[in-house]
Amino acid sequence: MYINFWYPVCTSEQLKPDEPHATQILGMPFVAFRDTDGVARVLANTCAHRGGSLANGWVKDGCVICPYHGWRYGGDGKCKLVPSLGDGKVPARAKVDSYPTQEKYGIVHAFLGDLPEEQRPPLFEIEEYDHEDWRASQIMILNLNAYFERSMENGLDPSHNEFVHPAQGSPRMRINDMQEIEMPWGTRFIAAGDDRETHDTNLKHLRGDPSDIEASSWTHGPNVLVTWIRFSETNEFHQYFFEQPIDADHTRIYFINMRNCMMDPKHDERIVTVNLNVTGEDIVVLENLYPVRTPETNTKEILTPADRTLVRFREWLKDFEDRGWRIDRQTLKENAGDIAYAIPCPDRHNTGNWVLDPIPLMPTADAASTSRRPATRSA
Repeated sequence: MYINFWYPVCTSEQLKPDEPHATQILGMPFVAFRDTDGVARVLANTCAHRGGSLANGWVKDGCVICPYHGWRYGGDGKCKLVPSLGDGKVPARAKVDSYPTQEKYGIVHAFLGDLPEEQRPPLFEIEEYDHEDWRASQIMILNLNAYFERSMENGLDPSHNEFVHPAQGSPRMRINDMQEIEMPWGTRFIAAGDDRETHDTNLKHLRGDPSDIEASSWTHGPNVLVTWIRFSETNEFHQYFFEQPIDADHTRIYFINMRNCMMDPKHDERIVTVNLNVTGEDIVVLENLYPVRTPETNTKEILTPADRTLVRFREWLKDFEDRGWRIDRQTLKENAGDIAYAIPCPDRHNTGNWVLDPIPLMPTADAASTSRRPATRSA
């Protein structure tokens, strides 16, 4: 799991004006709430006093209040009131990490890391989201008992579809002439369908010649998966998966499907049903993989040319690790319950004397190994 990227926290609808919202991301607890201007705020969910859960408290005057002793925290993470001190000054150390947020596509996103704004990877942009020729489905939330990397790699795998999704009429893809394209924060593949006739009873009317079908997937950072499916020259689905690694065993996915066909709202429920059927088939496979998490080395699996895009994804993850962004999961596990950790926020570069320890990270690579992009390796 990796810091210094944008992660989904909850949907806009889930974040009520006067209620704190609890969630867990990257194995850490967070609280989200709205300030007096309605802006989404995300803080580490640990009161600096005696470890109370802020999410179990309440929101008043744009602050979240700890239910244990009433300490009141603003959206900037600084404590504004300590009731037991009366008119006394609030200690400078009375603060918790506060994270940058963006609210887009009906999702509250938080940047979980300490990079300054000019150095941060951008939040992925769905360029066609508000375009009149495209329609967005309702946000689908998928919960799976699987590690997020397994889910991401599943989306980069063009050869599984004909076996996992035959009921949906998924075609065989022409793997040998699959294209790869480097993206700013990931790698994309483009694969065309073969000439086999498909038997999809749900969306077959969208298709022309089976060989005209094209599938394309890529990643943006460690946790955003994009899949474009072209049924014909005029009919496409664009699918966006914003993945929330809850911990090393559980993942929540915020799934948005865009389409430029079947635009009448009466088709919305049908599209959602089809998508949930497909993702449900994937989840059955992902929840039964062994080992649960991706092996640390490719030699522990037999990889083929069809796997080359997911190998590139692993190389990107190694690049993020070399930058010092990978969480040291073993140390975190060993100290569970004994040390209150938090993912460091950008303000840690401006002020010191923090109560919560920064989450342990894997060591960085030598400067010579921290290139902007990972070196290419064969599958």
